Amino acid sequence: MTGRSGPARPPELISEEAIRDRVDELAARISHDYRERLVDGGDLLLVGVLRGAFIFLSDLSRRLTVPCAVDFIAVSSYEDGATAGEVRLVLDVRATLRDRHVLVVEDIVDTGWTLDYLLRTFRAREPASLAACALVRKPGRAEVDVPVDYLGFDIPDAWVVGYGLDYADRHRTLPYIGSVEPEG
Repeated sequence: MTGRSGPARPPELISEEAIRDRVDELAARISHDYRERLVDGGDLLLVGVLRGAFIFLSDLSRRLTVPCAVDFIAVSSYEDGATAGEVRLVLDVRATLRDRHVLVVEDIVDTGWTLDYLLRTFRAREPASLAACALVRKPGRAEVDVPVDYLGFDIPDAWVVGYGLDYADRHRTLPYIGSVEPEG
């Protein structure tokens, strides 16, 4: 449905206020957990997974009370009938990970294959510590057991949009998380 007001907005699953409160809680917990690790200098390297994590990463990084740096990585699942769990690196981080405290920041953990790939890849680069933070996780879709150290919300198996999440590049900038029915 379109009109003067534009396309219909997807129904709300997680409110803007609930997201803001949870990001505040996550930032406080992360800051607490890393304060002692960073006492001798250095910073926490936040690695955002493009494109979906950019809004979450932005809000989270501004609320941290420990020194942090930001970098990005982009991955893509293989297409054309490749087996599940095959992920390829599209854009690598520029920063050196060796001996640094690294926090991977993901928008969504669905099957777990992407985060598992990233953690395995980064672990081989010998960081001082490695952890994962995800805005949302669909526990009912998990195919691989992957640790999420800092989690925003567990959600049902629905297609979600907003706050960085999209469907066909739409609805990414909504201030809340909503659900849509995929076309076709």
